[in-house]
Amino acid sequence: MTDDVLRVGIAGPVGSGKTALIEALVPVLIARGRRPAVVTNDIYTQEDAQHVRRNLAGVLDPERVVGVETGACPHTAVRDDPTMNLAAGAELLERFPDIDTLLYESGGDNLTLTFSPALVDMFFFVLDTAEGEKMPRKRGPGITDSDVLVINKVDIAQYVRCDVGVMSADADRVREGRPVVLTNSLTGDGIQQVADLLEGYRKVPA
Repeated sequence: MTDDVLRVGIAGPVGSGKTALIEALVPVLIARGRRPAVVTNDIYTQEDAQHVRRNLAGVLDPERVVGVETGACPHTAVRDDPTMNLAAGAELLERFPDIDTLLYESGGDNLTLTFSPALVDMFFFVLDTAEGEKMPRKRGPGITDSDVLVINKVDIAQYVRCDVGVMSADADRVREGRPVVLTNSLTGDGIQQVADLLEGYRKVPA
């Protein structure tokens, strides 16, 4: 990737809060002067894309949100054969050449989801406290290899018997110093730090 567009993947198990993270992050990026667009991935529907359009109405032009219907496990469409996502991103950039940040959201049913380097420059992996504090100890490339691990829904940890301190410490240990951010996407807690890490990414010249 040789252009100036930063392409960012956002992955994680179903229900971890990927869409909520995007909906919290986009206004922060816009306030910082960035010009984002969003590509969502669902197997058979446009549900996530429609959700983002509704919740960012008045903040982000709905035409800058595109849904990809993968027809199969999202792993394939963002890692093994990202053709559909590359095409969706290229179409957005053709229609809106001012875009400087492309956010690709993709769910997965386990901890192995990663993004093809042909599709994104960096990727975030999202866990939530309701999945249990044991999740970082399960490792998997989503947890260990992502550029940033987000532990979301810290506000409900006490109700699901999750010790956020343990979960965070285990995440730090298995990631060997790579960033871990604690967030509550509904209140905005931690979102500025997520934006800092996104903006701090520097592409390696080809």
